[in-house]
Amino acid sequence: MLVEVSLEVNGEQVKKEVPASRTLLEFLREDLGLTGTKEGCGKGECGSCTVLVDGKPVNSCLILAYQVDGCKVTTIEGLEMNGELHTLQEAFIEEGAVQCGFCIPGMIMSAKAVLDTNPKPTRDEIRRGISGNLCRCTGYVKIINAVEAASKSGCGKSSCCQE
Repeated sequence: MLVEVSLEVNGEQVKKEVPASRTLLEFLREDLGLTGTKEGCGKGECGSCTVLVDGKPVNSCLILAYQVDGCKVTTIEGLEMNGELHTLQEAFIEEGAVQCGFCIPGMIMSAKAVLDTNPKPTRDEIRRGISGNLCRCTGYVKIINAVEAASKSGCGKSSCCQE
């Protein structure tokens, strides 16, 4: 059975018919070609597939595409502006928080949600905010340092993270 889905993805209006069983992750990757969002576990345990739905972090492997009908979805691709990396992406590079990079899109999207709600989080608040994301390469110190650096550079809802 096909269902029609109409939503905003990274600032663009999208309307498509998809199988009712298609996950948001599959919709983004296969139907829209947005391959920055990764499938890690497929069970909502690793956070690699995290995207923002109406500003809230969601495991896109656990939600069906039709469930976000009428919503605003932001993926890692939606963070760059005018060909420039987002402040969070820059901070992850500068702090050496990227190794294999597989978890990073989801990690950055969760971090963005943290900074959107609290532009100056403590390290504990950052830890809690990214707690649904697993990294097997870097550990978490450099990742937390990167989010903290982005917050100190003014990244928050009122500046670089503004949608």
